[in-house]
Amino acid sequence: MVFKRIATACIASALVLTPLQAVAGDGLVGGIVGGIIGGAIVNQANKNKTRTTTRRSTSSRSTVSSATRTANRETQVALNYFGYPVGTPDGALGPRSRGAISQFQATLGYPATGNLNQWERDFLVQSYYRAQAGGPQTYQQIANDPRGAQGLLIRYRDEKLGVVPQGGQFAAAPVAEAAPQVGFAAAAPQLVAEPQAQANALPSFLGQGANQVSLASHCNKVSLVTNTNGGFVTQVNMSDPSFALSEQFCLARTYAITQGEELTAKIPGFTPQQVAQQCEGFGPVLKDHVATLSLKSREEVLQGVSGFVLASGMAPAQLAGTAKICLGVGYVTDNMDVAIGSALILTVLGEKAYSELMGHHLVAGIGAAARSDLALPWYDMSFEAQQSGAVAVFAPGMVDRNAMIRLAAYSAAGRAVPGGTVPSSPVPAALPIFQIPGVATSNP
Repeated sequence: MVFKRIATACIASALVLTPLQAVAGDGLVGGIVGGIIGGAIVNQANKNKTRTTTRRSTSSRSTVSSATRTANRETQVALNYFGYPVGTPDGALGPRSRGAISQFQATLGYPATGNLNQWERDFLVQSYYRAQAGGPQTYQQIANDPRGAQGLLIRYRDEKLGVVPQGGQFAAAPVAEAAPQVGFAAAAPQLVAEPQAQANALPSFLGQGANQVSLASHCNKVSLVTNTNGGFVTQVNMSDPSFALSEQFCLARTYAITQGEELTAKIPGFTPQQVAQQCEGFGPVLKDHVATLSLKSREEVLQGVSGFVLASGMAPAQLAGTAKICLGVGYVTDNMDVAIGSALILTVLGEKAYSELMGHHLVAGIGAAARSDLALPWYDMSFEAQQSGAVAVFAPGMVDRNAMIRLAAYSAAGRAVPGGTVPSSPVPAALPIFQIPGVATSNP
């Protein structure tokens, strides 16, 4: 019954927005607004239409002082550094900056208002300069933390609160005295109680790999190694196929995030944070289908997702536009149910180049159990689609990328590529033979 109501709401929103799609002339924009996230966006747009117009006209006037712009630019630089993208720092806190501020506040347990109070702003900026001063040690902390750069903020916050981390590195202080702000006081009991709750919980070893590994952290580490190596692995210098796949996985993630941000920018009047909140609904709806990725064959998984698509009653273009936005959101927020679910929908809708992502998740064991045997058919689907003329959606300028991924996938699984061979070990170079006068040689 719940799913039926969701599908009904989706269809209704699609009908309401048909004129918008015709005027915009962009099927993706119409699809995004008319998709699963469409209902909530439409209702909010109708409610705040006048207020949104007034806010824009006000912000367009240059009423901000030079000192305020400088301070705002400093805030934007810090937000970008800690993984809350605002674009080019310009000193104007528009919708994108407000959305990034809300994400920052939500990460640390503050009310997500989109407006920084003085304590929050000081903490953000001071944390940025502290991280910059840390040099290589800071990079190491980011690489080792599954939350990436945002883990530094949480670490710095806990130090201010006097919260003892696991393994205890500093003394605890009274939480109430260390939290001068309302948001801090509300978050403090959760920070103190959480380790106790974890200590009382039964261990679950089999479920930790797929659910707790952070793709953002994984890609931070991969990026550091790639930079050290001076560039991406190629077919010529490939020695570790698993690492080569990780590089391409993280590259695809970057392209998906960029595409999602570009499409989000086409939805007028809404911040990326508001769109991200709507995309969170993608995860629970598709969670069961994502779970089958580690258990069933490619055909069985796609059959299940096809049933979901047909039951939604939505136009393919609308659902595809929504999925592309939510794919990027899933990777930005490290929500693998949203990301994998979106990729599955795009694959079912005929955009088979996205099937590469399921192969990556199965090989890396991120968002799914590590199943290299089940990964190969997904890689093959992407490879065959692009061989048949499908447009590459990730790094289209890398002409040999598709073939390299396939070679690396089969090599990592210890199997020969269909139509070719993969040596189990490097082939030694032939030894040179020189004829030395006066030295006898023998032929075996």
